[in-house]
Amino acid sequence: MTDPQKHLLLVDDERPLREAIAERLGDHGFQVAQADSGETALERLAEFAFDIVVTDLRLPGIDGRQVLDAAIERYPDIIAIVITGFGTVKDAVEAIKQGAADFITKPFQFDALLHVLRSALEQRRLRSENAYLRSQLEERFRIDGIVGHSRAMRDLYQMLETVAATSSTVLITGETGTGKELAARAIHHASPRRAQRFLALNCSAIPETLLEAELFGHVRGAFTGAVGTRQGKLEQAHKGTLFLDEVGTMSPALQSKLLRVLQEREFERVGDSHPIRIDVRIIAATHSDLQQMVADGSFREDLFYRLNVIPIALPPLRERREDVPLLVRHFAEKLSRDVTPGRPPVTMSQEAMRCLMAYDWPGNVRQLENAVERALALSPGRSQIEVSDLPAEVQQAPDRPGDTREAFPEGGVDFEAHVREVELALITRALERTGGNKRQAAKLLNLKRTTLIEKLKRLERP
Repeated sequence: MTDPQKHLLLVDDERPLREAIAERLGDHGFQVAQADSGETALERLAEFAFDIVVTDLRLPGIDGRQVLDAAIERYPDIIAIVITGFGTVKDAVEAIKQGAADFITKPFQFDALLHVLRSALEQRRLRSENAYLRSQLEERFRIDGIVGHSRAMRDLYQMLETVAATSSTVLITGETGTGKELAARAIHHASPRRAQRFLALNCSAIPETLLEAELFGHVRGAFTGAVGTRQGKLEQAHKGTLFLDEVGTMSPALQSKLLRVLQEREFERVGDSHPIRIDVRIIAATHSDLQQMVADGSFREDLFYRLNVIPIALPPLRERREDVPLLVRHFAEKLSRDVTPGRPPVTMSQEAMRCLMAYDWPGNVRQLENAVERALALSPGRSQIEVSDLPAEVQQAPDRPGDTREAFPEGGVDFEAHVREVELALITRALERTGGNKRQAAKLLNLKRTTLIEKLKRLERP
């Protein structure tokens, strides 16, 4: 595919020179319009969106600076090249400050002008490409507030995008603070249901006696205090998505009623006997081990399988430490804007960042956000957050295994044994993560499958 022809406005009051340049530019693929004065140039600019304007600075009447101003004001992305005479660059430097991309001095060779034009076009292409890539990275690494560029997060983004196109029920698992509701919202907003409502219900935050009415609604007189008919979350989310957080806390009776909703796509309000048909996508979430709860008899097995159609496991922050700097920057920008408006950008010292990356974050991303907010509050007027601004437990985080600051015992270490131990720990984690699948484990470790098998034999692992 060839590049589209570039439209160029050439402004010069010397007719022979202008026409000669226009002819040669046309031979090199430019569509050239000519203007013999600043006034004519302004008329042309008002009528057409040129890609490039090449103008002499010294013109009778409206001069080249005014042409330059008008071109850039009307078309911020236009490439402006100025021509100046008398062998001086002073005027050209001023034009560059006004927004010109480059300048060329008279007398000049045509090849020199062509080189300046091509260089300016290439610079604009690179700027545009970089801006596009940055926007793609931002979009890729921040999906509805989910931030990260680790392998685990890239896999998660791909899963969310794939799942969003379906209407299947999803079960999101993960520790507290990993962003289960954000993941649910991301699925909804990327799905065909995005124009409909997304409603969230935390099953653990509502007393059991009220949760049923909150979920299914009720009719007047259904119970004490039911003075009127009320729609529940299921009915309100018709055609949209309902997110049920901490679904593992539901009572057995409610589990049974939710199972019927998933099977029959209908329910009855509390105190009513008339079934209501609904079309709702259910996304459930829990930090509990539902399979273990099934084994213990505290969660219905049939409901578990109805919810677990598409399981999505969110990784804890300690398993994606490389995302901590990106998250810290995200939270610092967000909190500076929302909590301390007008405050200049705040950075994190390297020592403070090392502490943040060494800590295990039992509360995950939510805990990290709280730590950043605390640090911002304790560092007013400063542009950098220090270790002393961090919570005590973060300051005291032990060095991670393999950290270069790890203390050596007096007798030294067995280097080969230590390296073997680290290798074995990494391989073991990878195999646990992939359920023993060596091919997938090798992919996680960026190894060939044969290399992984050889390492396992060397490490005397069956």
